[in-house]
Amino acid sequence: MTKAVVLLSGGLDSATALAWASKEQGWECYTIAFDYGQRHRIELKASEEIAKAFASKQHQVIAVDLQAIGGSSLTSDMDVPKDQAETTAIPSTYVPARNLIFLSLASAFAETVGANKLVIGANVVDYSGYPDCRPEFLDSFARTVALGTKAGVQGADFEVVAPLLTLNKSDIIKLGLSLGVDYAMTRSCYDPKDDGTPCGHCDSCHFRNQGFAELGRTDPLLSRSK
Repeated sequence: MTKAVVLLSGGLDSATALAWASKEQGWECYTIAFDYGQRHRIELKASEEIAKAFASKQHQVIAVDLQAIGGSSLTSDMDVPKDQAETTAIPSTYVPARNLIFLSLASAFAETVGANKLVIGANVVDYSGYPDCRPEFLDSFARTVALGTKAGVQGADFEVVAPLLTLNKSDIIKLGLSLGVDYAMTRSCYDPKDDGTPCGHCDSCHFRNQGFAELGRTDPLLSRSK
């Protein structure tokens, strides 16, 4: 059976990517999440619940202190930008080299479990301008894994799979619903309130709410918080 390591943040996109790998592809999935000092650590509990719901073979939460590096409003005291989702500049929520770091650790995990697929919920349509979500980066990383790991040198055909790469948010939600994703389990907000209620104004909330609205639906997290 094909084995895959799925980067599972606990958000909408990564939950959908896991559902796609598990249900549509029939791969044996191992999931990995990162406690990197993010202000929205509530997503880590969500990742555990989602991994269990989709029968992850093994779920790992790895601590990486990206607060020590700084440079992002997700890992520092900088304000998270609100109501600015349509700007073209790379926002302060960009975490320097985050996907490069996460994919590197995921590839190490993949070596230990014998997986050759790395699944990530990266998306270029509404990805807030993050350079580490672009297809050219993902393709380059797959080549790097093949060159820099024992498994790759011994012939393992590593592939970075981004099934949501060209989908808009409503298409992602539609796909997830068809695969049984309960989006009430997911957490996407960059700056949630103390009780976990999404702020409704950060980039992540904007694109998520827009996606549900385009399908004539209301985000279940917003419905539950009323």
